[in-house]
Amino acid sequence: MTSDVSKKEINMSAIEKVLQARDINRPKITDYIENLFTDFFEQKGDFLGKEDASIYGGIGMFKGRPVTVLGHRKGRTAEENVKCNFGMPGPEGYRKALRIMKQAEKFNRPIITFVDTPGAYPGLEAEMYGQAQAIANNLAEMSGLTVPVISIVTGEGSSGGALGIAVANKVYMLENAIYSVLSPEGFASILWHDSTKRDEAAEVMKLTADDLYRLGVIDGIISEKDIYRSVEKQIMQALKELDLMSKDEIKKHRFEKFRYFDEEYLNNSTKARMEVV
Repeated sequence: MTSDVSKKEINMSAIEKVLQARDINRPKITDYIENLFTDFFEQKGDFLGKEDASIYGGIGMFKGRPVTVLGHRKGRTAEENVKCNFGMPGPEGYRKALRIMKQAEKFNRPIITFVDTPGAYPGLEAEMYGQAQAIANNLAEMSGLTVPVISIVTGEGSSGGALGIAVANKVYMLENAIYSVLSPEGFASILWHDSTKRDEAAEVMKLTADDLYRLGVIDGIISEKDIYRSVEKQIMQALKELDLMSKDEIKKHRFEKFRYFDEEYLNNSTKARMEVV
C-alpha cells in the first residue's frame, strides 16, 4: 500500500522527515496494540534474569487470529522514556524478543513487529553482556523462522537496533518514518567529523520511506491518514499473501529477500557511496 501523501508531505526534506519520525507525539507500540489487537497478554523477561522495558511484546488476537506482537517501546514523558531507556534495548531486550518469536514459531503464530528506535543501547554494560551477539543471534534465528513475519517501521528505524526485530518477509514504513544504518548526526560525525551537517547527511543517506521504496528495500509505504486503519489493512493484506506459502517457502522467501538485492539498488548504493567520498 503506497500512501496518498499531500503536496506538503511530498515537498518535505529528508531532515524534516527525521524530525517527524522522532516526534514524541507519534503513536507508540502500546497505541498500536490497543487499537489493532484484542486480548493482549504481555510477556516479560529473557529467561536469564532481567526484564528490558524497551522491548514490549506478547500474544494478542488480530481479527480473531492469535498472533505474536512485539516492538520497541518509547514514552511520552521524561519519566516514561527513562523507564524504557528511550526505546534503546540492551541485550536482554533482544533475547526477550527472540524468546517471544521462537514461542510464536512453536505454536505457529504469525509475528508482527513495530520498529521505533534510535538504535540499540550503546553503553558499556550492554557491550559487556553481549549486545552484539544478542543482535546477531536475532538476525540468524529470524532468518530461519517458519512463520510469517511482518515488520512496520513506525518512527525511527536505526542501525542493528532496528534490524534486530525486522528480518521479516514483509517490511513496511509509515510515510514519515525513517530507516537507516545510523542517525544523520552519527553519519555526519563519521564521514565529515561534524554532526552539525546532519541535514546534508539525511539527504545523502536515502532514509525516507519514498527513497527506500523506490530502491526496493521496503515493500510498501503506509499512509498516516487514519493511521490505525491503514496499518490494519496492510497487515491483513500481508497475511493474506503469506498464508499461501508453506513453511519452507516462508523461510526461503525471507532469506532471499535479505540475501539478494535488486541490481539497480546495488548500483545506486555504490553511486551514493562514491558521491559521499
